[in-house]
Amino acid sequence: MNRRERNGFVLVLVVTVIAVIGIQMFALAGIANTMQFQSHTAYLRACERNLLASGLGWARQNIQNEAGETPGKTIELDVSRMGIRGSALGVTISTQAYGRAEVRVTSSCTRGRQTLNGDGKYRIYLDDKQEATPGARKIATGD
Repeated sequence: MNRRERNGFVLVLVVTVIAVIGIQMFALAGIANTMQFQSHTAYLRACERNLLASGLGWARQNIQNEAGETPGKTIELDVSRMGIRGSALGVTISTQAYGRAEVRVTSSCTRGRQTLNGDGKYRIYLDDKQEATPGARKIATGD
């Protein structure tokens, strides 16, 4: 093999390797975008769960304290201290009867170009105001 043929072979080999690397980078970029989308979605779902828990906790506390919020009125809660950028939380207490209340929680959180909106109705059962730990309630024994 003379020198000219060998240089041509090396050039073809280098061009082929560059093409293979380009194809691999294209595939890896697509995979990275998919992973980023999935991580953003997981983050937004976790934020939505936190907002939902906060909204239900606020509703339970508000109902238990009988703060007298207008039924059917949506209350926009301040969630700035939760550290979730681009989020909003609204709670509507619909009905209170027979020891239960119906609560509607709407949440919205954003990350990048993705926005996740949540909306659901939940029923909160009101317990009596006896202070006790679970399982330690005093029950009439008949003695």
